[in-house]
Amino acid sequence: MRVALGLSYNGLAYQGWQSQLSGQTVQDRLEAALGAFTAQRVSTLCAGRTDAGVHALMQVVHFDTHRERSPHAWIRGTNAHLPRDIAVQWAVLTTAAFHCRACATARRYAYVLLESPVRPSVEAGRVGWSFRPLDQAAMQHASTYLLGEHDFTSFRAAQCQALSPVKTMLDIRLSRQGSYWRIEFEATAFLHHMIRNIMGCLVQIGQGKKQPEWMAEVLAARDRRAAAPTFSPDGLYFLGPRYAPEWAMPDRTPSYDGLP
Repeated sequence: MRVALGLSYNGLAYQGWQSQLSGQTVQDRLEAALGAFTAQRVSTLCAGRTDAGVHALMQVVHFDTHRERSPHAWIRGTNAHLPRDIAVQWAVLTTAAFHCRACATARRYAYVLLESPVRPSVEAGRVGWSFRPLDQAAMQHASTYLLGEHDFTSFRAAQCQALSPVKTMLDIRLSRQGSYWRIEFEATAFLHHMIRNIMGCLVQIGQGKKQPEWMAEVLAARDRRAAAPTFSPDGLYFLGPRYAPEWAMPDRTPSYDGLP
């Protein structure tokens, strides 16, 4: 039996998603919980790996097991063994044809940013921060240069393992509520640190340090040195992948619209 889970987590206490010898990753904690619930070793695959300090509202994983449980039982039983900052939100019993990564048609992220002269306190680790005012029109204009298929080498981390830097950015949306900004990104796939590097550029443009046209210049340079420094991971949230309707996977979790 193949089981798909939708997982949410606060990434502050973890060294990212992918398993490490330290055991201090989200994958390590999830597999330990599944092992305790099923009394067997369980190996998981995820839809999109997240870095240290990055959060997820709908990380999708799948695994194979001989244990037969209802979707409700998978949720409650796994959560009983997870720490309080990781929770299974949904479970779907599927077939071996489903692959959480290969079947995804797109992936979505959001970056939540606090605009304030004073650094965040209660929201520390859950929002990025700009102490200077931001110009929404300038940032929106700059983001249009990133839409469509491009070589995103200028926004790619040196350690990125993707076979190609060419990705298709499907949508970028900026919104503001009070002092909080929410920038949503949707693309066929993302490079390592791609969003954080784009955010570094957007913030410089929003603060008036660069003109919106600078984004096009950075993109065309195909050189990481042309872009702004990598922005903080604090406000980055993996919103989840998109799948074709035939897989009957949820499109979002209850917390999707409620962050930070």
